[in-house]
Amino acid sequence: MKHTALAAGQVFPQLSVKSVAGGELTLGTPGPDFDWQMIVVYRGAHCPLCTRYLKQLNDMLSEFHQLKIEVLAVSADNLDRAQRQLVDVQPDFPVGYDLSIGQMQELGLYISQPWSAQEAPSPFAEPGLFVVNDKQELQLVDISNTPFTRPDLTALIGGLGFIRNPDNHYPIRGTFK
Repeated sequence: MKHTALAAGQVFPQLSVKSVAGGELTLGTPGPDFDWQMIVVYRGAHCPLCTRYLKQLNDMLSEFHQLKIEVLAVSADNLDRAQRQLVDVQPDFPVGYDLSIGQMQELGLYISQPWSAQEAPSPFAEPGLFVVNDKQELQLVDISNTPFTRPDLTALIGGLGFIRNPDNHYPIRGTFK
């Protein structure tokens, strides 16, 4: 399998997905009142670890908002599956669905084939987390090929707070060529 990840510092691709609330979400472009955006890609309704992570994200949402970081989540699930999972989460952040295989590939995500139709009806993305800064550049990228390796959200808040502090002059890391 060929896998190409997005590079830290590159301009984040502008992608649109359907929103569970109706309309569309634009990945990589923060909404009003925010100058950065964090995109959390989750596996879908079949993943209890995703549900737990989304709940934790929801509990910490105000901390991201204090840093002027918009948070949104997206999966390859269809609307029905996404809505069923979100009953448990009750997110206060936007959630997208129907992330296509082409979009998963463009984001450099690992893609898994379901073990069975009971797991998922079609291929799905493994976890990914992207933070896009005010220049539309990829400030932070974390992708995984398994459901149990994701950024600790408490550590992430602390790190993003450090990065966002203008006194620290913290560069985008991992850009050596």
